[in-house]
Amino acid sequence: MYRYDELDRTFVRQRVAQFRGQVARRLAGELSEDEFKPLRLLNGLYLQLHAYMLRVAIPYGMLNAHQLRALAAVARKYDRGYGHFTTRQNIQFNWIKLAEAPDALADLAEVGIHAIQTSGNTIRNTTTDEFAGVAPDEIEDPRPWCELIRQWSTLHPEFSFLPRKFKIAVTGSPHDRAAVRVHDIGLRMHRNDAGEVGFEVLVGGGLGRTPLIAKTIKRFLPKQHLLSYLEAVLRVYNLAGRRDNIYKARIKILVHEIGAEAMSARVEAEWATLRDGDLGVTEGDIARFAAYFEPPPYRERPARSEAVEALALADPAFARWRKANLFPHKVPGYVAVKLSLKPAGGPPGDATAAQLDAIAGLCERFGFGEVRVSHEQNLVLPDVALDDLPALWRALEPLGLATANIGLVSDIIACPGLDYCSLANARSIPIAERLGRRFAEIKRAHDVGKLHINISGCINACGHHHVGHIGLLGVDKNGAEHYQITLGGRADEHAALGKLLGPAVPYDAVVDAVERIVETYVRLRRDGEIFIDTVARVGVAPFKEAVYVAA
Repeated sequence: MYRYDELDRTFVRQRVAQFRGQVARRLAGELSEDEFKPLRLLNGLYLQLHAYMLRVAIPYGMLNAHQLRALAAVARKYDRGYGHFTTRQNIQFNWIKLAEAPDALADLAEVGIHAIQTSGNTIRNTTTDEFAGVAPDEIEDPRPWCELIRQWSTLHPEFSFLPRKFKIAVTGSPHDRAAVRVHDIGLRMHRNDAGEVGFEVLVGGGLGRTPLIAKTIKRFLPKQHLLSYLEAVLRVYNLAGRRDNIYKARIKILVHEIGAEAMSARVEAEWATLRDGDLGVTEGDIARFAAYFEPPPYRERPARSEAVEALALADPAFARWRKANLFPHKVPGYVAVKLSLKPAGGPPGDATAAQLDAIAGLCERFGFGEVRVSHEQNLVLPDVALDDLPALWRALEPLGLATANIGLVSDIIACPGLDYCSLANARSIPIAERLGRRFAEIKRAHDVGKLHINISGCINACGHHHVGHIGLLGVDKNGAEHYQITLGGRADEHAALGKLLGPAVPYDAVVDAVERIVETYVRLRRDGEIFIDTVARVGVAPFKEAVYVAA
């Protein structure tokens, strides 16, 4: 696992000291809110409905036990005892006092955590597959490349004030678990006909007011040219992106308006001035960054555990947990385990300080001191020995972290919505909690099978509702909360935007509507067919009838 070097530590501490002075001037009235706003946003501090929210960066979703304990301490000392994990592998604290924000950042800096570039019109946290480095289908570990991008993009003098925020995701597997097609730049590692590993470069994806799937502008980019090519893309966007209209400022609008072919041509022309410069990535660079992510000292273990098989036969609850929450590992005798942050009736993605502390201990006891954050607002223990699964499961149950619902109907993705966000039109969390209770019977959830519900409280789509199998978008309708429903979205290698089902459904009726959609699917599905495939086969008409006619 990568550990920040002395340059990083010095830089982060200097930024904390700088921000402390800015906060002091704001509290003294020497800075107006308009003057202070761009300064606080550069340090991840938002002003929400009730308090300040601090968004903390978790580069490529990796945390160690010390960092987890520091996050727990911040939750206790400066917040209300919990943090909220987001769809971009960050964590947010929703009840920060302005005067205490520098202290919180100073505490986090001691363990190499910061909030720099988690907001503002700059390059945000680079994200990747939560199973990076352990996935058996992986072509190459994408984390060294994420770290390379992090170092290149942090305080980049040319890209610190872009037309709009900018997000990059990288995947190293054929099955896309990083949602690269809904990012400003998506990088997909693959092999060319000669067997060389490089990147497919996709540009112009994004959700929000104008959802678009990214377009491929380069089929194969050799690894040594990654930074120069990214620089060329950002230069084209920085010069041609709109700054007169916030709603048309993202790179996706530029790509949509001029077309992928023209965008590719512009980038290639800019790249011609950069590709032979000093941004080339050498074999030494690649080896140095790869060394940050050397595999831990795995032990030779049997590929099958008699204890696990026996417990699965004896205890249906363990069997369901094993089926839903375990994922293959490239090293025999190990698995990756997802810890569900979606208990029945609980707010999706929230973890208490006590849970964070406990997970820190579990990742040391049942792994190598490492935890990952997933895009679905859950956590991952990436290196668990098969024989340790019964003990881990028993340890998770009293913590409320053993819900066997990963990828199922109650594994709901949701933004904070109107409970916290000043931009929201409707509540997300109460809908998620009600849906969680409605589908709380875990046997029923397993019978329904793979089904993703995503909820956003406004058109900014922080809950990624456009790519949910069932997407819910909160809208204001004559002063009342309503929800538009979309079906058929997905964020993987076959990324697609959901289709609108019909008129927005009132707050009190939306959970019943979702249940009717699920029941319709169960009635129409063929053997082994998951929800997304049934929708693709039959279309939205039967679901529309179930929601609007049956109501």
